[in-house]
Amino acid sequence: MITRLLVANRGEIARRIFATCRSLGVETVAVHSDADADAPFVAEADQAVRLPGNAPAETYLRSDLMLDAARRTGADAVHPGYGFLAENAEFATAVTDAGLTWVGPSAKAIAAMGDKMAAKALLAEAGVPMLPSWTDPAAITGFPVLVKASAGGGGRGMRVVRGPADLAEAVASARREAAAAFGDGTVFIERYVERGRHVEVQIVGDTQGTVAALGVRECSIQRRHQKIVEEAPGVLPSGVRERLHEAAVAAGRAVDYVGAGTVEFLLAPDGAIHFLEMNTRLQVEHPVTELTAVGDLDLVRLQLLVAEGGALPEHLRGPVPVRGYAIEVRLCAEDPAEGFRPATGTLHRFAVPGVAREFGNLARAGLRLDSGVVDGSVVGVHYDSMLAKLIAWAPTRAEAARILAGALARAELHGVSTNRDLLVRVLRSSEFGAVEIDTGFLERHPEVFDPLVSADRVPLFALAAALASAAARRAAAPVLAGLPSGWRNVPAFPQRTRLAGPTGAVEVRYRLDRSGGLAEWSVRPSADGPAADDARGAATGAPDGSGAVGPAHGSVTPVSVAPDRVVLDVDGVRQPFRVHRVGAAAHVDGPDGSVTLTELPRFPEPTAALAAGSLVAPLPGTVTRLHVSAGQRVAAGDLLLTLEAMKLEHPVLAPIDGTVAELPVPAGGQVDAGAVLAVVNPEEDQR
Repeated sequence: MITRLLVANRGEIARRIFATCRSLGVETVAVHSDADADAPFVAEADQAVRLPGNAPAETYLRSDLMLDAARRTGADAVHPGYGFLAENAEFATAVTDAGLTWVGPSAKAIAAMGDKMAAKALLAEAGVPMLPSWTDPAAITGFPVLVKASAGGGGRGMRVVRGPADLAEAVASARREAAAAFGDGTVFIERYVERGRHVEVQIVGDTQGTVAALGVRECSIQRRHQKIVEEAPGVLPSGVRERLHEAAVAAGRAVDYVGAGTVEFLLAPDGAIHFLEMNTRLQVEHPVTELTAVGDLDLVRLQLLVAEGGALPEHLRGPVPVRGYAIEVRLCAEDPAEGFRPATGTLHRFAVPGVAREFGNLARAGLRLDSGVVDGSVVGVHYDSMLAKLIAWAPTRAEAARILAGALARAELHGVSTNRDLLVRVLRSSEFGAVEIDTGFLERHPEVFDPLVSADRVPLFALAAALASAAARRAAAPVLAGLPSGWRNVPAFPQRTRLAGPTGAVEVRYRLDRSGGLAEWSVRPSADGPAADDARGAATGAPDGSGAVGPAHGSVTPVSVAPDRVVLDVDGVRQPFRVHRVGAAAHVDGPDGSVTLTELPRFPEPTAALAAGSLVAPLPGTVTRLHVSAGQRVAAGDLLLTLEAMKLEHPVLAPIDGTVAELPVPAGGQVDAGAVLAVVNPEEDQR
């Protein structure tokens, strides 16, 4: 039996595996890079071993370091988690050759499915339906097509190509991204199905030859070919579920599969199913299967059971009955409005209300949280942007979506941009409720990219931030702390606070009467800020002191004001605003969402101005390729260079027609956030 397990991974999946190990009495070993030294998964392990460095290639992708850590700690088994070395056949072989138990399928099965072209050929012989595919771009018979990485998954190395003119660059870019993520730049090309749905079957096999299908998951809501919303059981046309189960079991038997794995399919609008790939590991979205299977299903426990040579329990060998519906969202550090650009920084607060269980099953309708972060966690550039998974279970799909959306909307996520607003809008959309979904959902519904807090509501959040800030200063005042916040001896002059927020820089002006009530207030674009000519979100108090404002808000009266909480009566309706201040930033959580506002100094220090036309790095990374040269004329939208960060490539495009004046960073150069990547002079300015 396994007594001490080393998890060759990090973050949320390491914590998930450790949770099961604790319940079984199995000791745990973590490995960690320098960037992860203070991460929650390291603190929760019984032992931890440092992997010097930060980049995956020098830490989590080093099989020799993993084996050395197992030897030094006396571990007798290795679990690879997902990503990194999870689908590396050579690593699986090295683990077993070292006399350790490998928690996963055989190296032979991993190798067979790791080469996706060979896997398609093998499974086609087993009767699994396939899409046409090519390794030679010249052999393509029609468009659109999808370029895919042969090794690995997670959407990395994928590119949709709609015409021959874009094929060469898509293949080259996919190869670079795949090489960076998996150490293997091999790609192939597959027919792209419009309006297809991404569905998958969870399988588990044991050493006695049993392969069982444990249900179907729907994973069609994706960004950059990476799943962000998953659910089980998938809502499918009649007969499709049975065909998917049969094809998945056939795929597993074709490679004598042992352990937990997933067979992924594309469901065409006409009901046809096509094999996509087989992931020889646990999937990120496995909790929705655990929560909907009748009985206390724990897929990590099953992995350990079959790794020890045990047989699958009898109740899992046939069709597994399901209960209710589970929906999972991947909460990521990124900005969806900026092309899902990854975000970095310190997560000052991470609080989700109503969580009933972490990393485990639910007895009744509610929420499960599988998280890799806590308050104070630092989100860096070295690894995937996923922070956590939030999963809701309920008797019906509509209830599960409502529970999940409500918890996300009320969550306090401060310090790092996230995709929370996008996820809430997806879950609350009528199309999602009607199961009108496919892999192009986000492209067809740009409205889900709108923030939860509309522009006309931002002034109320700004007012709450200004009042809370003044209350905090009064509470910390060494003298006359009992005076009402914002009180002035000459009441004709208002209090002023300048804030930078989602609508630009604004100035909040308010005047309190002698009882501490709000006599008048306004929120207008700051005269010297980027929104000076933009009146969106402005709301102005009446000069007669009544407190009445424009039609968007009606009458506004403070009910209570404290440094961390402001309650406003807005046209007879009380609305609470929670305020979390970190330095100059005020994170304001209101009834309809969250807004971050940064208090600007009244007398700012002078700073060096950037040259006109400068394009700066949005986050730290590496310039992988320059596509233009200095002096070259470009058009708006032309690709200038490619920046790699968080294992993904990010294109930097020309904002205007003009001439490339400077390219200060060479290919291969590393940059910090804010570094100048290029300078483009407008066409009329040929300096």
